[in-house]
Amino acid sequence: MSDASDAQPQAGPVFFDRRELDQILRVYGRMVAAGEWRDYAIVGHKDVAEFAVFRRSGDAPLYRIEKRPALRLRQGEWAVVGEGGIVLRRGRELPQVLRVFDSRRFTVIE
Repeated sequence: MSDASDAQPQAGPVFFDRRELDQILRVYGRMVAAGEWRDYAIVGHKDVAEFAVFRRSGDAPLYRIEKRPALRLRQGEWAVVGEGGIVLRRGRELPQVLRVFDSRRFTVIE
């Protein structure tokens, strides 16, 4: 049974809860240790929370991990977006979406 709040987007900014942030930071730490990533930024907007990772501080983000609660019942609220806005993986469960970083070795082409 669903209630009316399921259909309505959340009021106020969207953000990550502690459990979600812990899972994301584990992947981030692994990639920093591998020398792939060096910086991150977290932003909470009205309809999306973003965790962006960077190769260098002044660059555009390499990847964005996005949480969009409005898509929870459709395509899934989680997505990993690559450079140029390409969606690399989308889903309903964060651990499943984060596996995109396990499936291949990512390298930056300069």
